[in-house]
Amino acid sequence: MFYKNRVTQFLSFSLAASLLLGGLLSSGARAQQQQQEPSTNRPRRTNDQSPQTTPTPKPSPKRDDDVTLQSDEVVRVETNLTNILFTAVDKQKRFITSIKQEDIRVTEDGQPQEIFTFTRQTDLPLSIAILVDTSISEDRTLPIEKSAASSFVDAVLRPDKDEAAVISFTGEATLEQGLTGSASRVRRALDGVQFVPPSGYIGGGMTAPGTPPISGTNQSTQGSTAIWDAVWVTSDEVLSQTSDKTRRAIILLTDGQDTSSHKHMDDAIDRALKADAVIYAIGIGDEYYGGVDKSTLRKISERTGGHAFFPNNESDLRAAFEQIQLELRSQYLVAYSPSNKSKDGSFRRVQIEVVNPDLRKQNLRLTYRQGYFAKSGK
Repeated sequence: MFYKNRVTQFLSFSLAASLLLGGLLSSGARAQQQQQEPSTNRPRRTNDQSPQTTPTPKPSPKRDDDVTLQSDEVVRVETNLTNILFTAVDKQKRFITSIKQEDIRVTEDGQPQEIFTFTRQTDLPLSIAILVDTSISEDRTLPIEKSAASSFVDAVLRPDKDEAAVISFTGEATLEQGLTGSASRVRRALDGVQFVPPSGYIGGGMTAPGTPPISGTNQSTQGSTAIWDAVWVTSDEVLSQTSDKTRRAIILLTDGQDTSSHKHMDDAIDRALKADAVIYAIGIGDEYYGGVDKSTLRKISERTGGHAFFPNNESDLRAAFEQIQLELRSQYLVAYSPSNKSKDGSFRRVQIEVVNPDLRKQNLRLTYRQGYFAKSGK
């Protein structure tokens, strides 16, 4: 029994020594080979695949808020910045372009906010939607509207940088031209916008009495005006699809007389705010149908950070477009991280005020959207 144990121990010892000696020799050979061959110890690209290994899955496309590490690990960094565009004009309605960050203060729901970015936005791309009312009240003014809008497009749209869309509307909205950087396409779309008279209309604001409607619902739609539906769908389906690095604007050509929208005006304003779209309303229409609702158009413009214009003739109309063009090139961008971090989808009221004593004496008028909707955690 004792002899058998001694033999077993001897054999075990011999086997262990052989394995240890083999390992040392193998390590030495590998070290010598590494000295003779150039080093290939580099990070492997995600598309380099060895036949003996499982292919490495490709990482998700890099976003602007991602940080790529050398180890190919992608870490998502949430910036959560709120961007507010504003313009400043003096008593003579001249744009002030010399404001600095220390000249203003930003508050959200009354709480001061720390400004992270303050720049003049003269070169940021533009995404513009031109909404043209083609209801019966625009019959006689539509030609000059289209002409002035075409001139505006030629002056504003920069090739390979800006984009514009054309939407016509009566009781329903029609996308005449999706967002494009081609000024010629936008002009052709504007040229193609036509007033479609409802049944019995004989021109000049006159409708023949007793004429039965044709195709029922369609004719009643042609004879109505759904402004808020058009603004809502443009914000939701056109401008909200654009890049985060663009300024969005809606130019609304209408008399402000809504007769058939399913959405309310507040719904349209809220959807424009969620799309970061500024609305410039140009109030134009036929006095025979009640003229222009100036109060309503001022409200939808000012609450989104835009302006309302009420031209009396073609010269005034072209001047309104020139003013919009100038304003789009004279904006400031303020960015801050809200002190309220709650993702509750609530509306946050924003206020920008001038604190520089010298500038305050000039009684500058600042124009900006009055608030925004916080992101929702749902």
